[in-house]
Amino acid sequence: MAQVLEFKLPDLGEGLTEAEIVRWLVNVGDVVAIDQPVVEVETAKAMVEVPCPYGGVVTARFGEEGTELPVGAPLLTVAVGEPADGAGAAAPVPAAAAAAAPAKAEAKDAESSEYSGNVLVGYGTAGPAARRRRVRRDSPAAQPAQVAAAPAAPVAVAPAVVDGPVPVISPLVRKLAREKGLDLRALRGSGPEGLILRADVERAVREAEAPAAVPAAQPAAAARSVAAVGERVPLRGVRGAVADKLSRSRTEIPDATTWVDADATELMAARAAMNAAGGPKISVLALLARICTAGLARFPELNSTVDTAAREIVRLPSVHLGFAAQTERGLVVPVVREAHTRSAESLTAEFARLTESARQGTLTPADLTGGTFTLNNYGVFGVDGSTPIINHPEAAMLGVGRIVPKPWVHQGELAVRQVVQLSLTFDHRVCDGGTAGGFLRYVADCVENPAVLLRTL
Repeated sequence: MAQVLEFKLPDLGEGLTEAEIVRWLVNVGDVVAIDQPVVEVETAKAMVEVPCPYGGVVTARFGEEGTELPVGAPLLTVAVGEPADGAGAAAPVPAAAAAAAPAKAEAKDAESSEYSGNVLVGYGTAGPAARRRRVRRDSPAAQPAQVAAAPAAPVAVAPAVVDGPVPVISPLVRKLAREKGLDLRALRGSGPEGLILRADVERAVREAEAPAAVPAAQPAAAARSVAAVGERVPLRGVRGAVADKLSRSRTEIPDATTWVDADATELMAARAAMNAAGGPKISVLALLARICTAGLARFPELNSTVDTAAREIVRLPSVHLGFAAQTERGLVVPVVREAHTRSAESLTAEFARLTESARQGTLTPADLTGGTFTLNNYGVFGVDGSTPIINHPEAAMLGVGRIVPKPWVHQGELAVRQVVQLSLTFDHRVCDGGTAGGFLRYVADCVENPAVLLRTL
């Protein structure tokens, strides 16, 4: 007798609470093996192939391509074991069973809303999953599903004060409410079955902070008509993650920027000599990264983070170097682990590997998190300078402009030299301008005279 098991969207880690279905890798009726990838999803961090923990015959899929699902929502069902008639194919899931799965998950949610659902490795935790979906406007969400579905239940609005479990799935929503001092029991959820969403908490915060009277000069209807004009682009996926992180950086970090022009002629000559000597080619970014790690060894204050709850500066022992990479999906910041232990050759190879993965959209969440300092080479866009925004929760970022021939006073005479502008944005809580200036000056000295770097290796 075949047993039908439901596989839910697992917890993909790093605080991710939802994912968008990009491409199904299996169809209803396909036979899948244990840990075989069944669907490709896009999160705010990366594209991920999700493996199924069960082996058997796929009997149903939940969600079309382009549908966004929360962690814990059903992905598919698998018939495990031999079918009763021995025909070798699993019977389709009855409509009642398909409808019962979300209801059963919602019943678990009523008992405890603290769980985040299945985990990606091991699938060990039980968890609730109120089934809710957000669909792209251009996706075929209105097409018939591949499995019979029960009629949609009416949406119930939560009362002003809820007795018993609060209808919240996301730990991020609970955390946000705690930070803003909001009582979730007093909120009305706009999600299915009164589910409280992040938007509900943010709206409550805005209402609490709004002035008591609204000027009559701009009625609500006029405001809506103005807002309706123009194309609307959802802030989600990579673009949404970038927006959230940059907004948080500007809100929480009191940053300051300092910059200097440097003569990079000798650095470019040293690179040319290295590459002429044979072996793998060394990139300019790798040399700058090696200079940065040497500078952070001298000025460890910039390789740190601020624990706001404990009111402590945490100086980190290792340099995990992030670098900005522009892709078709938006700006991402892959991280080179233990960059301070790597040679210029090793850094070049790792930069190349991560850049290629970024372009193909195959970076994992682990590749994009855990950075302690970021190197941003915006010179590739043909610009000289910028004021970088710190990659929260890091404490500093070094920006590098284009290296171009410019008039420069060299050894007392005017000459044409290869000049670059270096910008350092730093968290003023972790250090003062003297430390930031000392780091930037050391980097500039190494760029102008690479022999300075050799003294510290």
